[in-house]
Amino acid sequence: MSVQNSDHQADVIIIGGGLSGLTLACALGTAGVATLVIDREPLDGTLLPDFDGRTTAIAYGSATVLMGAGIWDHLDSNVGPMLDIRVTDQSSPLFLHYDHQEIGDRPFGWIIENRVLRHALHRRLAELPAVTHLAPSVVTSLVRDAAGVVVGLEDGRTITGRLVVGADGKKSFCREHAGIRQIAWSYKQHAIVCTIRHDGAHGGVAVEQFLPAGPFAMLPLAGGHHTSIVWTERSSLVDFYMNLPEDRFRQELQLRVGDWLGRVEPVAGRWSYPLGLSHAERYIDTRLALVSESAHGMHPIAGQGLNVGIRDLAALAEVVVDAIRVGLDPGAANVLERYQRWRRADTVSLLATTDLLVRLFSNDVAPVVHARRLGMAAVNGLPPLKPMKKFFMRHAMGVVGELPRLVRGEAL
Repeated sequence: MSVQNSDHQADVIIIGGGLSGLTLACALGTAGVATLVIDREPLDGTLLPDFDGRTTAIAYGSATVLMGAGIWDHLDSNVGPMLDIRVTDQSSPLFLHYDHQEIGDRPFGWIIENRVLRHALHRRLAELPAVTHLAPSVVTSLVRDAAGVVVGLEDGRTITGRLVVGADGKKSFCREHAGIRQIAWSYKQHAIVCTIRHDGAHGGVAVEQFLPAGPFAMLPLAGGHHTSIVWTERSSLVDFYMNLPEDRFRQELQLRVGDWLGRVEPVAGRWSYPLGLSHAERYIDTRLALVSESAHGMHPIAGQGLNVGIRDLAALAEVVVDAIRVGLDPGAANVLERYQRWRRADTVSLLATTDLLVRLFSNDVAPVVHARRLGMAAVNGLPPLKPMKKFFMRHAMGVVGELPRLVRGEAL
């Protein structure tokens, strides 16, 4: 492979300009690593909807990554802290309540509109001389061998580097190019997402209510009177709910939300997305690392999807920076093996946990309903189970396990 006459050169080439790819670019750029992002979307966002209903629950540990990468400062006040988490099972009076004050003074996390986070990422990238952001650009060819990486673009330009990162989502070109298989299945569920305005203040409380068709999540947005809804529904019924007249849809939302927020009113439309599980058989190949949804996808039942991806990014950034600092090749097999070993256990355990939760709670079988309600009540109230409850709360914050430096709040 020749590295001559390329239009751009970088240590790390990131294919994919979504939230994961841009966050990784900011982390590497903050550490001074020569990084190039290939992004299908134009920087002015003309191909993106102004709002597509999607929000992200950023766990505390993920927020420290955004802080360490210089992204958090650009979010302004457009973040809603999660101070309490309440888990309920249909109309049962038994519930599980997480209060952030039980383990300190830090929120469990924050709810952020995806478009707000994307804009913050763009502003941070513009401050980083080590990062080149090519947008819009489309990859047409990829060559990876012992000598390096060459990426060809639709406009004829070529980019050379030492490591390519696949951050290009569920239908990853990078994963398919490497011939990496994945296991995947559908839950035959869709997530209906929207935002509601309500009379009462949410007080920073996030609620996950388990219904027979799937969880109904209420996530507190900034300002106190707007909440993001993630309503899991059987796929066979999604068209019915998506096509309801506005007032009927409002009534269905009110029925599920209840009266704790007062009258609710949907704002800015509604969207739906199919739900499933996917997991790549491996996260690496010759000079290639897969991150986030290119490597794995999970049900939103625990709100961990992007948070697991952010831990991928933090771990990969750390092994890359450590290699470069001592003069090693960041695309070398042993460097990438370290990344894969680090991330596989955490990811597999969360995939298994979310899959179990979906199967346990997305049903109305009486003995199962009774057992899970008693289980939640026990964890919530019995003193001997307090350590377990605190572990669950720390897990929700994303601060459990072998954590990368950025998650621990340390610089790369």
